[in-house]
Amino acid sequence: MIAKTGNGFDIILVSGEYYDDHPLSPVGIIARVLDAHGYCVGIIEKPVTSQDFTKLGAPRLCFAVTSGSIDSMLNNYTPMKHGRSEDQYAKPSAMPDRAVIVYCQKLKQAYHDAPLVIGGIEASLRRFAHYDYWENRVRRSILLDSRATILVYGNGEKQILEIAKRLSSKQPLNGIEGTCIVSKTLDPGFEVMPSFDDVEKDPLKFCEMQRMFSNTRNLAQPYTNNYVLQYHAPVYTTKDLDEIYSLPFSRTMHPRSLLKMARFSVVTHRGCIGRCNFCSLALHQGDRIISRSEKNILDEIRRLTRYPDFKGYIDDLGGPSANMYGMDCPSAAKCQQTCLTCKNLDCSHGRLLSLLRKAREIPGVKKIFVRSGVRYDLAMKSPDYLNELCKYHVSGCLKIAPEHLSPQVLRLMNKDIKGFDAFVKAFAQRNQSNSQALRYYFMIGHPGDTLKETAYLKEQIQKKNLSNVEQFQLFTPTPMTPSTCMYWTKRNPFTMEPVPVICDYKTKKQLKRLLLGNGNE
Repeated sequence: MIAKTGNGFDIILVSGEYYDDHPLSPVGIIARVLDAHGYCVGIIEKPVTSQDFTKLGAPRLCFAVTSGSIDSMLNNYTPMKHGRSEDQYAKPSAMPDRAVIVYCQKLKQAYHDAPLVIGGIEASLRRFAHYDYWENRVRRSILLDSRATILVYGNGEKQILEIAKRLSSKQPLNGIEGTCIVSKTLDPGFEVMPSFDDVEKDPLKFCEMQRMFSNTRNLAQPYTNNYVLQYHAPVYTTKDLDEIYSLPFSRTMHPRSLLKMARFSVVTHRGCIGRCNFCSLALHQGDRIISRSEKNILDEIRRLTRYPDFKGYIDDLGGPSANMYGMDCPSAAKCQQTCLTCKNLDCSHGRLLSLLRKAREIPGVKKIFVRSGVRYDLAMKSPDYLNELCKYHVSGCLKIAPEHLSPQVLRLMNKDIKGFDAFVKAFAQRNQSNSQALRYYFMIGHPGDTLKETAYLKEQIQKKNLSNVEQFQLFTPTPMTPSTCMYWTKRNPFTMEPVPVICDYKTKKQLKRLLLGNGNE
């Protein structure tokens, strides 16, 4: 909990994860932002019993509910739909299935009239009708199932401050950028998507809805007697991020926090310009880069060196892809072009190299690791960056994610990027005198993948001598991604061409056995 006054809390945050006062914690960052603007914040972490939901009383303004940094169904179940508690490689979770809905139901029972704000990845990516892999059906917006007052999508700092301001002055909550509401009427200026009834029944309408998804547009989806309205996302700037990450986080961790290994990590930017079809980042955090200023990042590193238990090591310096720092576009708010194919994209890594060089010179810093992975096609455009990355910032292994090696599958992933073999060769040349190696991540079972394509993947891994494979991740359809649309409709929503999809668990197991070498399928 941040603070408590004699008048109770203004806002109570309810989370499916442990609370960490850390800039990588979703609840931690929202709590700090609210606290910095004078709001008294209470936090309920991992509630289970009815008493857990009522122990702080009713807030003056609202409850803000999230499952945390991961969708609760993804948290609780493997791609084969086995409970994580049954998985020998995962710890049991106290988070309920569909945590956002469950938490809202509990709060509604205890406090009938309290406004409920829902946010985080689970709410963000279920804001419209969506295919739910675990029930194998199309579900309606989580706004309707949770009966929440308002939904925040994406990074929610600006939204929660505006919501708090309006609730304080008893103003309506419609029109807030980066939010969704349920409305009986359709305001002017909204693009109308296919209705829930249409997308539930018609795969072609589902594909049409998929093509319309965007954070930059006002969108409306009709339901019986009402609409779900999405107001376009707010624009974040370098100044915004500098203010957020300059807040006085103590970096205190819960004893069982999953962030303990990243306690001294530093975020350099938000967003990803990759637009991988299986990734939810574009419709959550955004598909444009917003970088912090160099000074702001260096100031944070200097503060870390003053922590009594800081040993001189920055656990990770990066973002969704570490080497996209500095690839901001001044026209990002208006431009609809894909950044990766834009001739104006600055791939020199100049800003990142400057940051890394200055960070290494800070007294008290022994080593800065890059563990968040790099985009290898971009890294190949800057030999200087690759040289310094290998020389100073790799801890034994560098993670890269080619995902697959079949051209057909890569095209459907939107990962048909060039330069993989050249990068592997360039990395090896720069690491001949040490034991540093690449660590590869592959995905199987993605739409377009078949036993034939997986056999090709295995053949190529052996041919290229890629021995250090971290994992073969089985594709899990998650709400709102193009890959999930392909899985459900058996079509590529952008071309409408048919796509082969493996849905049965027997064949999915065959894919894994084929790659792991304990079968001859």
